[in-house]
Amino acid sequence: MDRKDGMNYAPRGKPKAACEAGEFAFAAAALDHGHIYGMCNGLVEAGGTLKYVYDPDPARAEKFRAAYPQARVVPDLDVILGDPELRLVAGAAVPSERCALGLKVMGAGKDYFTDKAPMTSLEQLALARARVAETGRKYAVYYSERLHVESAVFAGQLIEEGAIGRVLHVIGIGPHRLAAETRPAWFFEKAKYGGILCDIGSHQIEQFLSYSGASDAKVVSARVANYAHGRYPELEDFGDAALTADNGATGYFRVDWFTPEGLGTWGDGRTIILGAKGYIELRKYLDVARDPAPDQVYLVDGEGERHFAVAGQVGFPFFGALIRDCLDRTETAMTQEHAFKAAELCLLAQAQATVVEDKF
Repeated sequence: MDRKDGMNYAPRGKPKAACEAGEFAFAAAALDHGHIYGMCNGLVEAGGTLKYVYDPDPARAEKFRAAYPQARVVPDLDVILGDPELRLVAGAAVPSERCALGLKVMGAGKDYFTDKAPMTSLEQLALARARVAETGRKYAVYYSERLHVESAVFAGQLIEEGAIGRVLHVIGIGPHRLAAETRPAWFFEKAKYGGILCDIGSHQIEQFLSYSGASDAKVVSARVANYAHGRYPELEDFGDAALTADNGATGYFRVDWFTPEGLGTWGDGRTIILGAKGYIELRKYLDVARDPAPDQVYLVDGEGERHFAVAGQVGFPFFGALIRDCLDRTETAMTQEHAFKAAELCLLAQAQATVVEDKF
């Protein structure tokens, strides 16, 4: 994995099967975003059997099969949807097309696992909610900056154990490297990527809900801008928002496409979680200018100051839990309402965002 390439971020963990061999067959379909590799890594490591791959672009499908030779390339999505043994379809379509794919998958009686953002409009969200209610299938979402980052998983465990008491405030910083020359055309079309708060902002809103323990929140303010990329007039290269949760917790996040070339990874992602009894800071992808290793966690509480280097120590329990949820029809990995609420709030933030006029 190229640590400078965020679009193809695909962590690998230690295999830990959550099911019997062959018990959980799944397929990959729509390979427009490189996150599909991380999604499939997680499911395979948790015991899933990757049976098929489909993409309208044969070259993209063959490239995927080179990484996962066990996957059979099929010429049509209907082959996947018609296989009664298949439990789940994982997809990383163009964001505006993710909901339509999910509706087809759930309509065929299979669970759906999509890259974030899971949809780009409130109308799509309403359709997804209705199809879930109609079919009883899952519309799971790959919010990778919490689910596939060991420091983020560890922070959740610390909070659950009461290490910092009640969570009062969460700050999320999500800078990304643009690498415009490597991006597909849809990446620069707002109707297709949804806007920066809908896209990479979805990670931050999901983390805020998760760490604060909130079931809902209000968007207090939101802003977007295109400060430096006039060549791409529909790109938003900066966004931020503030939220207040239904339990009183507050949060702020900033996302941008301004990671400089000198940084050793695709973005210096950080999270600071303030509790009534202490605070946690996550330096997710490196500790800049000090340690290039990812997953650095700092905890300050009534007993003192502690540092934890957790790379390779925590794992990614979401994927095994998702497999068991699909097999057992439970909700232990992430509730459907949580996944949809994070999507709803990022859509609302995007819709009400003030466009900052660049006067520099």
